[in-house]
Amino acid sequence: MSALRLVEDRLFVSEVFASVQGEGMLTGVPSVFVRTSACNLRCRWCDTPETSWSPEGVVRTVADVLAEVLAHDTIRHVVLTGGEPLLGKGMPALARALHAEGRHLTVETAGTLVRDLPVDLWSLSPKLSGSVPDDPRWGPRHDRMRLRPDVLRHYVATGRYQLKLVVGHPNELPEVDALVAEVGAAPERVLLMPEGLTAGRLDEVAEWLVPAAMARGARFCDRLHIRLFGHTRGT
Repeated sequence: MSALRLVEDRLFVSEVFASVQGEGMLTGVPSVFVRTSACNLRCRWCDTPETSWSPEGVVRTVADVLAEVLAHDTIRHVVLTGGEPLLGKGMPALARALHAEGRHLTVETAGTLVRDLPVDLWSLSPKLSGSVPDDPRWGPRHDRMRLRPDVLRHYVATGRYQLKLVVGHPNELPEVDALVAEVGAAPERVLLMPEGLTAGRLDEVAEWLVPAAMARGARFCDRLHIRLFGHTRGT
């Protein structure tokens, strides 16, 4: 077996678990999550630092991951997330296999990389300026890489997308408006989600983010998993 095949048949996986989708247009839908480790960005408020700032996990074969996902035979929806799942060399093979098995696929991505995969919903989460960390190494790098409007337009053109923006301060709303206009996203597919890892923080941001979403014809996107389980892994 070639070295290339070895790479393309493997993924660096943080966790695989079944839960309900906590964010976006499919909130509440039972789903199996495959969370890969490694990311090309470093958000200041990253809620999965074990997949970005300090990547950890296990290198697994695509066949092994596929078998674990399919073992949840009553759950049709699968979410490929990270980190940045599109970095995984084995992701195309896993996506094709899940598609062949009739699973509904959501890919949660920052929208900085183009990958042509058989995906039912591209969950695009480009990072606003409030995500830039106060870090001498990663701050400039993150800021330089966090927005790729050309890539976002590629996925928006498929019609199978949601644009999910994490917002933590009202001063980011002009950025939201400019980005939505630049990539041509339909207002009803724009989701404004509060930045926060506790129910209290979500409520605090929601006070002004709900009316902001309504004024734009966008959706307010809560974080159901935080309210149900707290900020814990495997949920």
